Amino acid sequence: MQQIKSYLEQIASISDADWSFFISKLQRREIAKKEVFLKLHDIENHISFIESGVVRLFIPKENPEKEITFGFSFKDQFISAYDSFLTQSPSAYELQALTDTTLLSISYDDLQAIYKMTQIGNLIGRLTAERLFLIKSKREQNLLNLNAEERYLKLFQERPELLKIIPLKYISSYIGVTPQALSRIRKRL
Repeated sequence: MQQIKSYLEQIASISDADWSFFISKLQRREIAKKEVFLKLHDIENHISFIESGVVRLFIPKENPEKEITFGFSFKDQFISAYDSFLTQSPSAYELQALTDTTLLSISYDDLQAIYKMTQIGNLIGRLTAERLFLIKSKREQNLLNLNAEERYLKLFQERPELLKIIPLKYISSYIGVTPQALSRIRKRL
């Protein structure tokens, strides 16, 4: 619980009463490596803080080689099919643990209670949503402004540990190239 408290205290100071109420709503979830824990068309009912592990966001296809990976989340970040969570409508993508992953999750209804019952809930919710938006916006700008080689270099300048954790087929999908094109990029570098 200290990890999430440290993260949230970077955003705002939390009273003891608000913190006690907040942690009473958290549920620890253990997700096994490779497990898909939100399936296509399911409604996302949780927003989760990653205590440990790596999560992939992807659009599944009939042919697994054609899946589209469009995001990764890591330790000390929030993860959710956030659009599905906000609208309580079916998700257009899936969430998969790439490593054994531990999450601290809060349900949609419990988060609404936190917004109503605490002084800090709305501020934390807004600032967390803003951080999720900035990650998404940065990804879109990189896709529009950088070529594949630049996207690859930028990804590993920001997250050098990815090569050890994430299969190259997911990385190639994430930067928008085929595995063969990624192989050529890596040879050039």
